[in-house]
Amino acid sequence: MTMPFRRPIPLLDNDVLRTFVAIAETGNFSTAAEAVFRTPSAVSMQIKKLEEQLGATLFLRDARSVTLTQHGELLLTYARNILALSNEAVSRFIMPELSGVVRLGAPEDIGERLLPSILKSFAESYPGIMVDVTIDMSIGLKKRMEEQRLDLALVNFATRPFPTGGEIVYREKLVWAGAKCGTAHRKEPLPISIWEEGCIWRQEALSQLERNKRPYRVAYLSGHTMAQRAAVVSDLAIAPLPRSYVSDDMVILGAQEGLPELGSFEIRLLTASQLSGPMQAVADSIRFAFAEKAKAAAA
Repeated sequence: MTMPFRRPIPLLDNDVLRTFVAIAETGNFSTAAEAVFRTPSAVSMQIKKLEEQLGATLFLRDARSVTLTQHGELLLTYARNILALSNEAVSRFIMPELSGVVRLGAPEDIGERLLPSILKSFAESYPGIMVDVTIDMSIGLKKRMEEQRLDLALVNFATRPFPTGGEIVYREKLVWAGAKCGTAHRKEPLPISIWEEGCIWRQEALSQLERNKRPYRVAYLSGHTMAQRAAVVSDLAIAPLPRSYVSDDMVILGAQEGLPELGSFEIRLLTASQLSGPMQAVADSIRFAFAEKAKAAAA
């Protein structure tokens, strides 16, 4: 008796499953793209291929968010289990048995947007290492490092004047961000939303406005990135932000709107003079995450 030919069952790609889980957890393709260090177009292509592979629609999309279909909810359970088992299997062979506590510092903007995904990935590989995170302004984090109250710290550095100290893990351009279809940039004096004293984004923005003799007023003052973004989206003010922070409900403003060009800034990694195994593992994980982010930005 001849058995009917059956096509082999396709294998699921772990990288694609990670992207799928990130979208399910964030409810947004762009936010998920940042979490997995890919471009939004690359993420969309991954999901399209996954849906074609499974012959099922996984997400319902609208203008602002995505939600899981019944098929998507079913796959999410499998995807999380597959990724957890994969991480466990790999760690048994290639990851050393490390444990302990690592004290890590970061500014609020990095702590909000980048650290969660970095630490989640790290915890999957090194479940025995606990990372204690301190959120503070860069100037405060440098002081904590000098006093040996932190093992590692991510800090923002201005690129001018030329800074010293730490290892550059990422460099990005600062831009003026305003509300989409907003009018705040047309007002006189210019309403701006900035951080408190000591923030390098604030220093760069005020320096360039004063150099170009553009009248301004501080309309919104906060040390929290979420509040800064709310002020911009509400068209209460414009703000100096990293280019990657400009979301779909914002626009980049420049010379055409009478605004001076802003410089760049660097994210640097400060480390203790002597690194233990767990500290080195956290530092390497941070380096890798920012390297992947740089690749995604360049793609």
